[in-house]
Amino acid sequence: MPARRGLLYAAAAGVTTALTAPDARAATPGRAPSDTPRASPWTTSWATAQTTPTAADPLAANGLTDGLCTTRLRLSAGGQVRLRYAHAFGTAPVLVGPVTADGRPVTFGGRPQGWLAAGATLTSDRVEGLRVEDGALLTVETRLPGPTGPLSFHRNTHAWHTVDGIRTRSVLLLTGVETTGARGPVLAVLGDSIAEGSGTPDDADLRWPDQLARRLPGSAVANLGISGNRLLLGSDQYGPGGQARFDRDVLSLPGLRTVLVHLGVNDLFHLPAERDPSRMVAAYRQLALRARSAGLRVVGATIAPFEGWTRWTPEQDAVRRQVNEAVRTGRIFDAVVDVDAALRDPDRPSRLLPAYDSGDGLHPGPAGHTAIAAAVERRHLR
Repeated sequence: MPARRGLLYAAAAGVTTALTAPDARAATPGRAPSDTPRASPWTTSWATAQTTPTAADPLAANGLTDGLCTTRLRLSAGGQVRLRYAHAFGTAPVLVGPVTADGRPVTFGGRPQGWLAAGATLTSDRVEGLRVEDGALLTVETRLPGPTGPLSFHRNTHAWHTVDGIRTRSVLLLTGVETTGARGPVLAVLGDSIAEGSGTPDDADLRWPDQLARRLPGSAVANLGISGNRLLLGSDQYGPGGQARFDRDVLSLPGLRTVLVHLGVNDLFHLPAERDPSRMVAAYRQLALRARSAGLRVVGATIAPFEGWTRWTPEQDAVRRQVNEAVRTGRIFDAVVDVDAALRDPDRPSRLLPAYDSGDGLHPGPAGHTAIAAAVERRHLR
């Protein structure tokens, strides 16, 4: 083992020892003295889902040495704050810190730095002196001493951040901001580029999960959309499919009550394209089963029309319509958000209503995102 790596692992052992010391103010309750389970006060107010970098993502692929990541986030529910980092696709530990949130120091087990293990998560202590309002903007500055090696990341948050002064839409390692002030529904959206925000302008917070959070004050909404993501299959560029990432991205979130599944359109046209609607319906049933087994309410979304997209064919639309009919009538989910009905052109149901189309036939624009958010009824959620 090279001398530097030996020093890194020795330091990691020291930090790990420090992390075992209890911090009564920051620790999430596990068991009360009576051994009665207690609910966590924390819910995810902002989130991303990670993928592995490709050669087209040099900031994440090359890693950082003494790097500084500045991330501006739009929260949903307010309250006290703690941060969560993850390295889902890492192969070596990464030292995280010092970190600040709105200028206040962030600690890990009382220390200014923490080791993020490969494939694992790292959750901070409660940030002392920081309480945020619903819908607040939060600025997080994360120092990564490195050298880190390749970093797990989210490619496009549809908001601008900086890494070592370089402007980017990507977020490295930071995957969640958790708060204590949720008073309404607590949900995660397992989605693709539409949930992620394609079709909306950057830094406008017009993605439909953002708009839903504003419609339901006090709700905590975790947006787990990944552009290009599929229900059945995964890829290096677009990450593991919805079934493969469900446990890590959804079931790991604290205090979650509802999951909304908004996946399927990419299965219809990404190669190899899915031509059997029964396989997609079976995948939805498995996600619903796993969600209910974890005590969650599970809501499904129909697939919006996409005639006009460069890869659209009538055969794909026929599969889409069969899948949607099963979602509406098959009692797969506890509730259904009919995105298809909300967005389609009544004069030509295979395409988006022109007023809702961002211009590419597939991704709704801001008005379309407003229509999706309006289609999610409060009674669908908990």
